[in-house]
Parts: sequence; C-alpha cells; structure tokens
Amino acid sequence: MGLRAIHYRTMNIISYRIKVGVAVIVIMVLGFFNESQGTAHYGEDSVGSFPYFEYNVPRNVTTVVGQTAFLHCRVEQLGDKAVSWIRKRDLHILTAGILTYTSDQRFQVIRPEKSENWTLQIKFPQERDAGIYECQVNTEPKMSLAFQLNVVEAKAHILGPADLYVKTGSSLSLTCILSQGPHDLGTIFWYKGSNLIEYKEVEENEVAEEPRLHLKTEWTEQLTSRLRIDKLMPGDSGNYSCVPTMAEAASVNVHVINGEHPAAMQHGNANTASPCALSVNLLISLYCTLATLYTNTIDGLR
Repeated sequence: MGLRAIHYRTMNIISYRIKVGVAVIVIMVLGFFNESQGTAHYGEDSVGSFPYFEYNVPRNVTTVVGQTAFLHCRVEQLGDKAVSWIRKRDLHILTAGILTYTSDQRFQVIRPEKSENWTLQIKFPQERDAGIYECQVNTEPKMSLAFQLNVVEAKAHILGPADLYVKTGSSLSLTCILSQGPHDLGTIFWYKGSNLIEYKEVEENEVAEEPRLHLKTEWTEQLTSRLRIDKLMPGDSGNYSCVPTMAEAASVNVHVINGEHPAAMQHGNANTASPCALSVNLLISLYCTLATLYTNTIDGLR
C-alpha cells in the first residue's frame, strides 16, 4: 500500500472519530439542556406550591383581662403540611392541626373549612397569658411566625375627688373615663349602691317633666361616660360607681348637704370637726399655752 493510500485512510479514520465525538458532545449538551429545563420547571412548581405566611395580619395584639383574644395566622398553599401553635415561654404545643394538645380548655384553634386562617382563640385571658405565641408549619426547615399578646388590667377612673359635697338643689356631674385597652370594651353602666341607674330618653312628641338624670356614653380617643343629676335632694347622697363591661369599676361618695361648710359632714356626722378645723383649734390651744407660759415666766422674774 502506498503512502498516499495510508494517508487517505488515516484521514478518514480521524474524520470519523471527530464526527462521532461531535455527535456525542451534541447529545450530551442536549441531554443536559433538557435535564436543566426539567429541573428548573420542577423548581418553579416547588417554590410556587411551597407554604408561606400572610404577613398582613395584626401580630401585636392587646386585650384586657377576661376578654377573649384572637391571634390570626394565615398560611397560603399549605398543601399536606400542618399548622401548630406554640407558646414560646415554655415551648408548649397548644394545638396541632385542628386538635388541641393542652388541658387548658381556654385555648382552641379556629379554622373554617377550606380556609387558610388558623386562629388561636384564648378565652378569659389573664395577665400571665401575655407573651409570644408562634404559628408554625412543619416544613423542612420549620417555618414560624411570632405573635405578641398583651393582656392588660383595664381600670375606670372618675374625675375629681373620692368624696364630693354638693348643695341641695344644685347639679351633680360625674365623668368616668376608660382609656386603657382596645376600643371594643363595650359600654359603661352606672350604679348607686347596688342599684343600676337607668335612663330613658324622652321622645320628641312625648309630654313629660324634664328628667333630673342625664346619661351620655361616647367613644373618642377613650371611652367616656357622663352622669348628671339636676335639682339634687338629700336622698341623692350615696356611693356612685361606673362599671365598664370589661374593666375594673370606679366609685365616688356623694354627699348632698344644706349648709355652707360641707367639710363638717365629711364622715356623715355634723358634730365631727374637719381636719382643717382641728388644725386651727390646735394652733389656738398651742398659742394660748405659750402665752400663759410666757406670762408666768415674766411674773416669776419680777
């Protein structure tokens, strides 16, 4: 075989191997591309169906002692995962799914059918229930969203002193204010002693004597209730209390008097002197004693 034939045959072998190599490389590239497309598509489906929290919910919740509290956790695209509520203070599992895992029956999860809302309900909350609660999803790694619960002891306050002295025939005005706590504390009731003070509005066409008693309760930045009694009589004396629906009550003692010196009736006894009168009498007695001692001393020196 001549050199030219050998060279021609060698070139054919090299060309064939190059073509085979190129074909293999093309197949590998196409296979990798298809695999990459499949992986990317799978990843998109995985991310798109992965559970996630809805953050547009109140996560710092304030309630008052005794008023049911609700912590709203919303989980989108939950799939086959489960939602649990955990008390951060002691890592106690309160609920898992729709089941309750605590003997404290005040705790319960509310989840309407086919809803993304998993609401932790806490009935009759106390100040000790305040703290952080976590809404958790059993993904890998675990997902959690923290909620802060504040439980406050709301207390009403009546403006003015604890003892009020008013003259017969004048008007009594009491203002009760409740500013602590959320704006769903209900209303305020007024009591004289243990009797509820009831007020009936007079209709426009109704002919009736002008009522002595007036009540007005309103919300502004706080819950305010005003009680006014006109043309006071001695029988209007007593203990008046404002009792909010969900807060501690406040009270004041009202004394309706005839005289010009209400301090003399501070303890309901006309013969009892006031602290001011006692102080004046004490000063007079002390002055008299010192004057007597001074006179006796001068006389002794003479």
